[in-house]
Amino acid sequence: MNLLEKILLIKRHELKATLVSFAFVFVLMAAYYILRPVRDAMASDWTDAEVSLLWTLNFFASAAIVALYGAAVSKIKFQSLVPGVYAFFGLTFLAFYAAINLFDERTLIDKTFYLWVSVFSLFHISVFWSFMSDIYNKQQATRLFGFIASGASAGALLGPSIPALFAGRLGTDTLLLIAALMLMFPVFFTVYLSKLKSTELQNEQVHADLSAARIGGKPFAGFKLFLSNPYLLAIGVFILLYTSISSFIYFEQKNLLAVYDRETRTQILGSLDWAVNILTFIIAIFGTSRLATKFGMPTTLAIVPVFIIGGMLILAAAPIISVILGLQVARRAGNYAITRPGREILFTNVDRETRFKAKPVIDIVVYRGGDMLNAWAFTGLTARLGLGLGAVAVVGAVIASIWAITGVYLGRKFNNLSDVS
Repeated sequence: MNLLEKILLIKRHELKATLVSFAFVFVLMAAYYILRPVRDAMASDWTDAEVSLLWTLNFFASAAIVALYGAAVSKIKFQSLVPGVYAFFGLTFLAFYAAINLFDERTLIDKTFYLWVSVFSLFHISVFWSFMSDIYNKQQATRLFGFIASGASAGALLGPSIPALFAGRLGTDTLLLIAALMLMFPVFFTVYLSKLKSTELQNEQVHADLSAARIGGKPFAGFKLFLSNPYLLAIGVFILLYTSISSFIYFEQKNLLAVYDRETRTQILGSLDWAVNILTFIIAIFGTSRLATKFGMPTTLAIVPVFIIGGMLILAAAPIISVILGLQVARRAGNYAITRPGREILFTNVDRETRFKAKPVIDIVVYRGGDMLNAWAFTGLTARLGLGLGAVAVVGAVIASIWAITGVYLGRKFNNLSDVS
């Protein structure tokens, strides 16, 4: 046990709770990555305009559900709310499985499922980490959250391997049933962790500071802070440009996968998710911290956009499925391991009020709004102007160039603010 404490910094009385927390987030991420390739495989059956409409609905649905969730947090204890959230989502995916097997016409069911998985993706990890802040004290969180977070990486590796290996044998519908049943485990994890909190951890006094996370005062206080601060506006532009690239690559991937049947698409996308998570894990361990500390924030924020410029130009010359899948792996792994951590570092230079009021506006409203606008932009370029995938890739390279410049600007701005403070 002394060796375990030295390597993982886990004390004897914390071991049960830490391992259960690891298993908790492992199951969550595995379930999500089973559902993700099933969702994305559906998109190739629809036109660009249909997917753009779904992304528009996702923007409004996400904003509405975030508001409802915020209201629930203010009235329901987290120990009761969290298992209810996961049980609710598990039951909804079970209902989707039943509906698919009961009705022959499934277009509406598929589109609703596509939308619902996108909504689920906003909540499953956010709720988990809020619950963790209600279980562990600050000193424990500093030592234990790194190990617990590795459970997310492990789940993200296992999850996509299931559709990649078994979608052809089991069918995509059965994958919904597997994920739905997996989401019932967190109900038991939350109950057990709540018990350990008051017994072995002896953290009865610990409560998540949920009031601080709510946008207080006027309803649009966060919007006002965002629009009045050039630094925050630049972060918003950076995210908008990121969503432009991700939307364009997603739509090109969707169109190039249309020639395959749904089971094959699910297997391909499951393999893609697996490759993304392996690469993310390697980069995060060996590259991210070294990149930020040795080369600084301007390079950290610009390196992925620069790589995307080259990838887009290659795609323009060879708009084929292998190129788009390789570019998708590089883009997503680069975002998870480098761009997203770098983006979060930018918020260490703002005050607490800005972090809690304006950050949700940027992370959710700007991000989802960017998805919506860029989906329609891609549809306009292809359906209205008649541009092919190669020409759209050139447009993407131009956008990536602006994205890289914005990253350098933000990195320098961050350094200047750090020097002043």
